[in-house]
Amino acid sequence: MKPDTPYSTCFADHRPSLNITLRSVMAVFGGYGVAALAAAAFAVGLPLPRTDAVMAAIMLAFLVYTVAVIWVFAAATLLRSAAGLAIGAGAFAAWQWLAAPGGAA
Repeated sequence: MKPDTPYSTCFADHRPSLNITLRSVMAVFGGYGVAALAAAAFAVGLPLPRTDAVMAAIMLAFLVYTVAVIWVFAAATLLRSAAGLAIGAGAFAAWQWLAAPGGAA
């Protein structure tokens, strides 16, 4: 059977209710994970006093969570939305690891 769109690469792309359910789960839990990593990376990496860096990091994490949720539902396929979350999580984890005291030493 030939796929109806050129972007159909996942089993859930042919089942709309499953696709929406999986995207919702990814948006809630994956977005939370990316936002938590972003908050930790911003808190360690921002050149501010510790309290100001933590407050700014938490506020920026809300923005990251919003962008992650929008990305999950805007991506063409389920795999592309998962890859976008994984790339974002990897970038924030690497930034946190490199910016932490003694991180890359």
